[in-house]
Amino acid sequence: MFKRDPNAKHPKFFVMNRRQFLVKAVPTAASALLLAACSSPASPTARPTANVTAMPTLSASELPAALAHSEPFSNVAADEIGDKLNTFEQITNYNNYYEFSTDKEAVAQLAQKFTTSPWQVEVNGLVNKPRTFDMQEIYKLFQQQEYVYRLRCVEAWSMVIPWVGFHLGDLLKMVEPKPEAKYVKFVTVMRRGEMPNQSFPILQWPYVEGLRLDEAMNNLTILATGMYGKPLTNQQGAPIRLVVPWKYGFKSIKAIVQIELTDQPVDNTWRNAAAGEYGFYANVNPEVDHPRWSQATERRIGEFGRRRSLMFNGYEAQVASLYEGLDLRANY
Repeated sequence: MFKRDPNAKHPKFFVMNRRQFLVKAVPTAASALLLAACSSPASPTARPTANVTAMPTLSASELPAALAHSEPFSNVAADEIGDKLNTFEQITNYNNYYEFSTDKEAVAQLAQKFTTSPWQVEVNGLVNKPRTFDMQEIYKLFQQQEYVYRLRCVEAWSMVIPWVGFHLGDLLKMVEPKPEAKYVKFVTVMRRGEMPNQSFPILQWPYVEGLRLDEAMNNLTILATGMYGKPLTNQQGAPIRLVVPWKYGFKSIKAIVQIELTDQPVDNTWRNAAAGEYGFYANVNPEVDHPRWSQATERRIGEFGRRRSLMFNGYEAQVASLYEGLDLRANY
């Protein structure tokens, strides 16, 4: 049984995925040649369509069954602008996850044996109450809800995905950020034995991403634990990943093991690899092209042809105020 978020202003909304910025990399002993990569305003804020069955009442053994639905929790067929959801099969068989492969269609098979339990997320840095959460604590402490978001890859393809998760801001409030905290750093697990490409200098490992603290606290930003009413698949970043729907997918880091609050901008992985191509902000902006391709249009997976890209991936009303006075061409 599901109930709507009482604070919701919109019945439906969407997000974008994560490292969807294709890098065709040729590893060498010293470097990697990157050819591509993906991998509160006055207006209403986007909210989830429905709640997952009350997680705080579930035991560890009951949780997987609670998420193992074959249909979306709310039976939503389209997002708030009428774009239909991508299928479970499309979403789970087209993934940028360079720790496993630079081939999107190979990731699902290569990630099958990745171990996601037990799992812990350490939250530290400029906080009053540093804490390490295991996944069962996360399921119990934070009510899992459904969020239907558009995902826009920097490679100019897109999806519509019904995530399950919770507001990142709720977790950050629990650890009490100090006044000097301005940024949030996220780190992916380092596990060469299970993630074969971490043995090669395709990128600098472990994968690192970052947000400004106000971006992290925005109601659109979530930590996802599931999709389509099911637990996240390994190729999607199980057991927990970031989802920031107004930014290109490479910002939505997967398999998170550390969250650190800091007073310094985060030297994120793709910017470290190619600063002229992948900026810190990575806001979806059809007016600012990638140096090697246009961002004005995108290809929705499962459709023929292309569609016009939307500023901030269609979430301008919810996030534009975060960047007032900021030159979005210089701060790409």
